[in-house]
Amino acid sequence: MKNEQLLSVRNLKTHFPLDEGNVIALDGVDLDIKRGKTLAVVGESGCGKSVTARSILRILDRPGEIVDGEILFNKGDGAADAVIDIVSLDPNGSEMRNIRGGEIGLIFQEPMTSFSPVHTIGKQLSEAVRLHTDLEKNEVRDLCVKSLERVGIPFPEERINSYAFELSGGLRQRAMIALALVCNPTIIIADEPTTALDVTTQAQILRLLKDLQSENGMAIMLITHNLGVVAEMADEVAVMYLGKVIESGPVDEIFHDPKHPYTQALLKSIPSVTSEVGERLESISGAVPHPYSRPTGCSFHPRCDQYMAGKCEVEFPAVSNINERHTVSCFLYS
Repeated sequence: MKNEQLLSVRNLKTHFPLDEGNVIALDGVDLDIKRGKTLAVVGESGCGKSVTARSILRILDRPGEIVDGEILFNKGDGAADAVIDIVSLDPNGSEMRNIRGGEIGLIFQEPMTSFSPVHTIGKQLSEAVRLHTDLEKNEVRDLCVKSLERVGIPFPEERINSYAFELSGGLRQRAMIALALVCNPTIIIADEPTTALDVTTQAQILRLLKDLQSENGMAIMLITHNLGVVAEMADEVAVMYLGKVIESGPVDEIFHDPKHPYTQALLKSIPSVTSEVGERLESISGAVPHPYSRPTGCSFHPRCDQYMAGKCEVEFPAVSNINERHTVSCFLYS
């Protein structure tokens, strides 16, 4: 029987040492991705969601570096010798290159800027296939055409010769998904896969991801601001704030019984069908602090309406277990 734990991130710390000072992007992130399940990572811009994804794939922009922590990836059926610590690998080494794209795929946030503008979609797909397989040239093209067809792109034999700028936003997003899936990875990291898409196309992309997940049994790490997408797609939710996971648990518990004041505030900001006409949405006061001026203690305390003086600004709260699957970092439960 296969171990359901596919990827475990433990105490991950990623820093960007700059001339102006050290930017702490991730400050001890803990995440678990299970086989065939979807983990949604939510939070405001600047909370470290995309940096977490790039840290897992070891594609951090310079001068970013992982300074501590583990990223344990289970390539096999749970045997000890099949678990690899990605942090210990050379980012440009052959083993990491085999994992990146082959075992773990990434759907980038903006396909218009992520695709090369001077190479066709087929050229970029075939490059990934050649890197991770030993297929012949004609077999590579057939696989790329099938990958485009699988994600619902019409006339894939013709589209494979198109450039990214010749495709609509929805087709570009589908082509990006095809690129991430062409080598049948066990994990897909989807970084805002529905950004800048209209509602109809967004629903099609989400349905496509769910269908592909049920077909292949792959795990998905879904990074998004859209809590409606989370409710539809996720099995587990991790709420991030300023480089830390402050609450995590099953999607139903997070939505119906949120514990952390930040999670509660996020959910209150969603429009509801039961709202009165003209009723104003609640907002979270303030903004995510600047990386150079991180607050002491609990990083959310300057914006928290349940702030406890003399405690919240002194130290960061330890993780408290609400139950076996639901955890929160807040002094209200410690």
